[in-house]
Amino acid sequence: MSSTSIPTLDDATMPAYRADPSDTPRAAIIVIQEIFGINAGIRRKCDSLAEAGYLAIAPDLFWRIRPGIELDPDVEAEMQRALELMGQFDQDQGIRDIEAAIRFVRGEGIGMVGAVGYCLGGRLAYMTAARTDVDASVGYYAVGIDGLLGEKHAIAKPLMLHIAGEDHFVDPAAQAAMHAGLDDHPKVTLHDYPGEDHGFATEFGARRSDAAARQADERTAAFFAEHLG
Repeated sequence: MSSTSIPTLDDATMPAYRADPSDTPRAAIIVIQEIFGINAGIRRKCDSLAEAGYLAIAPDLFWRIRPGIELDPDVEAEMQRALELMGQFDQDQGIRDIEAAIRFVRGEGIGMVGAVGYCLGGRLAYMTAARTDVDASVGYYAVGIDGLLGEKHAIAKPLMLHIAGEDHFVDPAAQAAMHAGLDDHPKVTLHDYPGEDHGFATEFGARRSDAAARQADERTAAFFAEHLG
C-alpha cells in the first residue's frame, strides 16, 4: 500500500493511492472517491480489493483544487467543506483523469480494468462506463444519474448500480427515472436497498449499514469476478 503518481492526459502528474496484491494481479480496479477525498475509507476499499487479488488505484481527483484532501463525513464542518469541493470540481476533467488512470494500469500490462465509485464517485463510475473503454463499472448511491440518461447509449460494457432506497441526495422521482431509463439496458444492472440511506456501504462511521453493505459488496465482488476475472 503506497502512494503513486499518474501521468495525466494534459501532461501533468496526479497523485493516487495504490494497493498491490501479493501475487500477479487478476485485473485492476480504479476506486473513485466520494466527496471526502482519499480518506481512510477509500484507502480501505483499495486494500480490500488488493486482498482479493486486484491492483487497486484511487486517483486523487480533487488534486486540481488541492491535493491530499481527507475529510470525515461525520464532522459537520468537514461535510460542508466536502460539499463546497463538489461544487468546485470539474466532472468532465475528472473523467479525463480517470481515463489517465485506466491507461496507466494498462501500461503496466494489465489487460482488464474495472472501476468502482461511491457517491460522487458512483456518478463518475456511470460516466466512466459511458465515456471510456473501462471493462466493467460499479456505482454505489450515484447522484444525478437521472440527468445523465442521455449517455446510456454509449455504455458498451457491464455496469452495476446500487441504489439506496431512502437516499436523501437521490429522491424517489430520480430513482424511478433511473429504473425507467436503465432497466431494459442489456449492459446495466440495478440493485435497490429499501430503507437504506446514502453512504450505507462506507467502511467507517455513522453512515454504514452492515447488512446492506455486505450484500452490495458481495454483489460487486461477484460482478467483478465475472467480468474482470
